[in-house]
Amino acid sequence: MSLDIWLTMLVASILISISPGAGAVVSMNYGLKYGLKRSYAAIFGLQAGLFAQTFIVVVGLGSLIMKSLLLFNIIKWIGVVYLVFLGVMKFIEKPHLPDDTQNIKRYSASKAFIQATLINLTNIKATVFLVAFIPQFLNPNAPLLGQFVIICATLISVDIIVMTGYSSLASKLKHVIKSLRAIQIQNRLTGAFLLLAAFFISTAKRT
Repeated sequence: MSLDIWLTMLVASILISISPGAGAVVSMNYGLKYGLKRSYAAIFGLQAGLFAQTFIVVVGLGSLIMKSLLLFNIIKWIGVVYLVFLGVMKFIEKPHLPDDTQNIKRYSASKAFIQATLINLTNIKATVFLVAFIPQFLNPNAPLLGQFVIICATLISVDIIVMTGYSSLASKLKHVIKSLRAIQIQNRLTGAFLLLAAFFISTAKRT
């Protein structure tokens, strides 16, 4: 991959990553509730999902998903149902102050990782986008593996930095929130954004 093509991809990746979405909501939620350090389990979970999606698209399965209406809808609605579930759970979650020791003890890195992985893995809009995005930077006459490594490393590196920024910003707000009412509002806002993300995913159509 030539330098100019890679730089174009880098700029596009940055713009894509900073655009608000389910990943940003998850990163900010974990940063606000548990701080930056603990949010990395969710951030790396998001990257695991992104890696899997990128691999699927590069090896050609992304095109298969786009051609199969049944497979497309199965993946889409799994993602929608999962985000709706998470959104509803945030609405009914009992609020805890950020410095609540019991709340921190309930934190599970493995749960955060798996949850975030599933969010990205079942995001059919991301698949639709990657199917359109990645081929623009693939050279059919060059080895596929090397191009996959470059594309995947670029997308994931950029997303880690951006999600860290979102989580870091949210963790700084952690010390501003001093009441259970404020935590409840934050939970409901997070739930609302997850439900909104589910709605947008549900509108995804094959192109």
